Amino acid sequence: MNIILLGPPGAGKGTQAEKLVAERGMVQLSTGDMLRAAVKAETPIGLQAKAVMEAGQLVSDEIVSGLIGEKLDSMAKDAGAIFDGYPRTEAQALSLDEILKSRGRSLDHVIELEVNEDALVERITGRFTCAKCGAGYHDTFKQPKVEGVCDVCQSTEFKRRPDDNEETVRTRMAEYRAKTAPILPIYEARGLVKRVDGMAAMDAVTAQIAAILDGK
Repeated sequence: MNIILLGPPGAGKGTQAEKLVAERGMVQLSTGDMLRAAVKAETPIGLQAKAVMEAGQLVSDEIVSGLIGEKLDSMAKDAGAIFDGYPRTEAQALSLDEILKSRGRSLDHVIELEVNEDALVERITGRFTCAKCGAGYHDTFKQPKVEGVCDVCQSTEFKRRPDDNEETVRTRMAEYRAKTAPILPIYEARGLVKRVDGMAAMDAVTAQIAAILDGK
């Protein structure tokens, strides 16, 4: 089972990918993580990418394709792949077809976590964490039981991520739409795109994805 997981930042894509890895033994292929790992491990493609990055240039599709091929070759033949952050362009989508085909694999599903932009803004901008232990809270959905005191470690210090503000969230949403717009029609035409309600409770989203993967 090879799938592409799509969704804007804050839609819960990372959480769902982690569940698929833990529950189904799938492998998450996040191009950013793979690039950093390859550079650190000094693989042939990693060294190539490092030289490009040090020259201040963008890593080419060819290098990214090489990284994905390298990762797929290192995986168990029966392990499914979750593509995260790739492909982002029509050229990359066609390249992925070739990468999979040459390894006897094919793409099974493109799953998009749909979100309501205003609700997502509220979800993200309301987040805050305990500065001491990292426990997560929310202005609307999950306040500490005692106001101003962490439920877990009783610290009274909290913090918010500086980029969890409305302007940044809406910019990220616009970037996501711009990046997925070129690839969705390709997969729509093949009947591969399925959508789930990304605003539902986490377990409900997991259940929706499981139903798609299990063909229910």
